Amino acid sequence: MTDLFSPAVGARSTAADWQPPAGIVPRGTLLILPGRGEHPLVYERFGRRLAADGYAVHALGTAPEDGTADVLARAAEAAGPGPVAPVVLVGSDTGALQALHAAAAADPRLPVAGIVIAGAAPTGDVARPLTGGVAQPTAARLDEPPAGAVAGPPAGPPAGPPAGTAGTGTWDAELAARTACPTHRKRLSEDQGFVRGQLMAPVPAPLLAEARPEAPALILHGGADPVTPVEHARERAAGLPRATLGVLREGLHDVLNDASHRITAAAVVLWLERLRADPGLRPVLTVETGDL
Repeated sequence: MTDLFSPAVGARSTAADWQPPAGIVPRGTLLILPGRGEHPLVYERFGRRLAADGYAVHALGTAPEDGTADVLARAAEAAGPGPVAPVVLVGSDTGALQALHAAAAADPRLPVAGIVIAGAAPTGDVARPLTGGVAQPTAARLDEPPAGAVAGPPAGPPAGPPAGTAGTGTWDAELAARTACPTHRKRLSEDQGFVRGQLMAPVPAPLLAEARPEAPALILHGGADPVTPVEHARERAAGLPRATLGVLREGLHDVLNDASHRITAAAVVLWLERLRADPGLRPVLTVETGDL
């Protein structure tokens, strides 16, 4: 099992792994693709929780500019020979788009049975820079630096500046767009491996093309996401052959690490159990009165 958070870990680090408790037979394999600015250990809380439910979890050190072939190769390496089925790609932000393209590639090295799309980065014609924590529409294209967007750091080893340094107001806006969870906000603010300012960096051009894999998909999106409008998630769900859409009330962009992270993780587990029981995703539990 991976050690606890280390500030030396960067966006190009090797995969972080979380395994089920001793004596528990693994129930499947999850491969997490981080989003802009993130690194594998950003998903430690999610990874530990899913591992406790019996799933082998591997968070990859992929970057947004990695092509589909590279993503598949790194995922296959992390999963190892004969990974426990079902093998599911879990992507956040640009990682969500990479998961869609990787699943659509149908590479024999990695038998992808399903995908979880969490807070996918926008792929339309409009980029939305952050202003005081609230995204405002602009006509800038995604393949150009949007007006008012936070500039990314120079090339080289990623490093997030300590909390309280220059650019605090801009960082506060990005943090407000990412998550409302105080624990995760604190972690990101103190994380020297996290790259600040990347949330509004242009989405790599290859990821803007539509990818429509046949594998079942769970799409999770924040209802108040200021980076990618929830309408984008609804359109994507309508365009995929076997998609389940979950909208988190008042949820922000980093769905897996937002204030409702327990509910989100529970929804992922429920969907995984349905996938294990029946690739057709027939309901295992039907709520006949009230709501969950």
